Amino acid sequence: QVQLVESGGGLVQPGGSLRLSCAASGTIFSIYVTGWYRQAPGKQRELVAQLTSDGRTNYADSAKGRFTISRDSAKNVYLQMNSLKPEDTAVYYCRWYRLGMDYWGQGTQVTVSS
Repeated sequence: QVQLVESGGGLVQPGGSLRLSCAASGTIFSIYVTGWYRQAPGKQRELVAQLTSDGRTNYADSAKGRFTISRDSAKNVYLQMNSLKPEDTAVYYCRWYRLGMDYWGQGTQVTVSS
């Protein structure tokens, strides 16, 4: 069982930056995938970035060059968000998954507006 808690969201102006954090508790396995997803009102949840336990990353086209996913342990994953745009406004969720297991955090709101 894994519990995930996101933090770091808030209101930021276009062009600004935020750093989201995801803290995990519970049993963590050696092989896993972590990721960040977002969901805007009335839209589907979409992948933003993912990071495997062996350090491989993947980004949505909209995030490439602006967002960076990283970790300092299996229990702490981050999303650095730079050059934010209004279309980045959404609830951001972290995810931890592997074969037979899939966990989501409660989400943190990111609002990009003047």
